[in-house]
Formats: sequence, C-alpha cells, structure tokens
Amino acid sequence: MILVVTGGIGSGKSLVCSMFHERGVPVYDSDSRTKSLYSSSPSLAGKIADAFGAGVLLPDGSVDRRKLASMVFGHDDRLSILEGIVHPEVREDFIRWRDGFCGTDVPFLIMESAIILEKPLFRDLIDRILLVDAPQSLRLSRAVARDGADAAGILARMSGQKLFNGIKEGREMPEADYVIENDGDIESLSGKVAEIYLDILSETGNRHVAEV
Repeated sequence: MILVVTGGIGSGKSLVCSMFHERGVPVYDSDSRTKSLYSSSPSLAGKIADAFGAGVLLPDGSVDRRKLASMVFGHDDRLSILEGIVHPEVREDFIRWRDGFCGTDVPFLIMESAIILEKPLFRDLIDRILLVDAPQSLRLSRAVARDGADAAGILARMSGQKLFNGIKEGREMPEADYVIENDGDIESLSGKVAEIYLDILSETGNRHVAEV
C-alpha cells in the first residue's frame, strides 16, 4: 500500500509524515530526494544542461539549483520543460526506493509530495491520498517561523499553489481519501494520524504491531 501525504505550505504534512514514521512507516520525501538527484545523478544533470545550457552546472558537474531556480521562476514554459525532465527521474527513483522494501515487514509506505494531485505521472504508483490542511493564516505563521522568511515571500509561494488555494476557498473538491485539518495541538494531530494508520492496517489486513 502506497499512501501519499500532501498539503500546502505550512499545512504540517512533514509533521504528519514524521508521526507515521514513528509508527514504523517508511517515508519517501519527494522534495529532499529531488534535491539529492540534482547532486547525484549525472544523467539528470546532463539533460538539464542540454535544456538550459552548461552554465547551469557547478564545477563538479552537479546542478546549480539556485541558478536554475532563477532561470525558471516566473516562466511557466521553462518550468514545464524542467518538470518534464525531473519528474520522470523522480518517478524512477521512487520505484527503486519502493522496490527496496519488497519482502520486508513494514506496514505500508508513504510518499510525501506537495504536487501529487496535479501530476498524473505518479498517479498509477499510489493507492491512497491524505490531504493535510489548515487555515491560511495558521499556515503562514508556521511557515514564517519555520523558514525565517518574510510573510510576503511566503504568501507569494502560497499563491503558486493554486490547487490548495482552490480547495481552501471551496472551488475545488480535494481528490483525497483522507483529510486532516491540522488546526489544533500536537496531541490532537497525533490522534488523527493514529486513526488513519489503523484504518489502513485494517483495510490491508496488515497485522503489523506498532504503538499508536
């Protein structure tokens, strides 16, 4: 069973994933794994250099992520080209990671991803979706405290997450099997995670024993 945990900036999806991880559920962090591929995958670096020029590479041959970001920011056409290069590589990396757990005693697997609802490339790999949400004002305060960034910068990033904005404004129905409204304390959130954890174990017939 593959569960995707998704949500907008400051929703608390990483905290939710950590709570699942404490219960023995392996978590694939799409963001950190993608950043790692920029540094470790020569084939990915080569494809990006072909598309954006050799100047986007650092002297060691890895991708200069800061320079690349400056090249695609605000340019939807360039972002689409980049995603067309990177996402297939991430898909293959996830498959390798997933297959490494074949035959092992884990309750299920999680992919943490902020973009999964918008990207059909990954949809055949997952079984269930958990959306973590919270009021925008709360998400903003969390993100400012976490990243040390100014509120205007965080709001600009939030504005780019159009799907999550649409869900919060009632214009979009979340395509999710589970929804956690993360607007309370840690104890409340942990209880919601435990309910979903046990529900998935019940659904899959998994008898994995873990503290809930």
